[in-house]
Amino acid sequence: MANRRYLAVLAAVCVGGFASAQQRPVVSRDAAVQPRAVAERGPLSADERNTISVFESVSPSVVYITTVQYVRDFFNRNVMRVPQGTGSGFIWDDQGRVVTNYHVISGAGEAMVRLGDQRSYKARLVGASPDHDLAVLQIDVPTDLPPPIPVGSSTELRVGQSVLAIGNPFGLDHTLTTGIVSALNREVENEGGGVIDNVIQTDAAINPGNSGGPLIDSAGRLVGINTMIYSPSGAYAGVGFAVPVDTINRVVPRIIAYGQYIRPTLGIEARDDVSRQLLDGSEGVVILRVASGSPAARAGLRAAEQTAAGRVRLGDVIEAIDGQPTESMATLVNLLDAREFGDRVTLTVRRGEQRVEVPVTLGGAGETPVR
Repeated sequence: MANRRYLAVLAAVCVGGFASAQQRPVVSRDAAVQPRAVAERGPLSADERNTISVFESVSPSVVYITTVQYVRDFFNRNVMRVPQGTGSGFIWDDQGRVVTNYHVISGAGEAMVRLGDQRSYKARLVGASPDHDLAVLQIDVPTDLPPPIPVGSSTELRVGQSVLAIGNPFGLDHTLTTGIVSALNREVENEGGGVIDNVIQTDAAINPGNSGGPLIDSAGRLVGINTMIYSPSGAYAGVGFAVPVDTINRVVPRIIAYGQYIRPTLGIEARDDVSRQLLDGSEGVVILRVASGSPAARAGLRAAEQTAAGRVRLGDVIEAIDGQPTESMATLVNLLDAREFGDRVTLTVRRGEQRVEVPVTLGGAGETPVR
C-alpha cells in the first residue's frame, strides 16, 4: 500500500513538476502570460562610467593579428599557407603602423591585421626588437584609420593603480579585463634568454591572444603592452606582465627609423660568472675585452690580462654608469639601453686601488635584422 502511494506521488511529480498537494487553479486560455516587471536601477558608478568611456574610446584602435607560415609539402613540393597563430596589437600612429609583440609574428611568413570594424589588411613588417619582444607592422588603410592610442608614462605608475587590458583572447574580438598594477620593475626573460627590464606586473586577466594588446590606465593612456602570463598550469593564474610604455616609446621610433633596434654600446666583453669569480663577492662588471676602435677603446678603458703564470690580472671594473650601480652585465646593458647612442655617459671605474670617473660617448650596435 505504501509503495503504491509513493508511486502515485512520483507520477504526479513527473507529470506536474513539484506541485503542491492541492489541485492547481484553472487558468483561462485567453489570459496573457506576463513577464516580471523590470526593476529600475540607479545611475552607474563613476568607476563604471569611466571604464566604459575608456573602453569605447580605445577599443577601435586595438587590432586582431593572424599569422601564417609557408610550408613546402614533402611529396609534391608545393608551398602551402598554414595558420600559425593569433595575437593583438594597436595603432601606433596616423601612418598605419601597428605595434605588437615580437613573439606574435616570429617565424611567420605573412600577417593579416583586422580592425575593429572587421576590415582586414595584409601587413608588412617594418622591423622588430626580439630583446624587447616588440615588433612594428605597417598596414595601408585608405580611409577611416582608427586614431593612435594616447601615450602615457610608466614611471608614473603606482602599485594598486587601476589598469585595463584590451585584446582578442582566443579570437574573441575586443575583450576587456580590468585589474590593478600588482608590482613594478620586474625582470622577465625574453625568447632569446635575455632580460626585459622594468616590466609591469598586473592581475588583469591576460590569456592566449591578448599578447600584443595595450595595457591602459584609467585616463585612457597607453602604459604597457601585454606580453605574457606566469602560469605553472598553462592557464591564467592571476599574474600577467606588460612591457612598460617608456620602453615602447624609446624602442619603437628606432625600429621605424632603422628597421631594427640600435642599441647603445660601450664595445666591451664581460661575463657575470667571471666577474663574480674575480671580484670575490663585490659588485661590478669586469672588462674582459675591449673591442678595437670602440667607444671603450677611445675612452682608454682597460681589459683584464692573463699573466705568464696563467693568472688573471684585473683591468678596469665598471661599478656605475652616471652614478647608477652596475651589479651585473644585465644591469649594465639595461642602463645603457635607457640612453641613446651618441650620448655621453660617465663610468665609475675601479682601476687597481683607485676609483676613476671615465667619460664615454656611446656607440650603436643593431640587433640581427628581422625580415
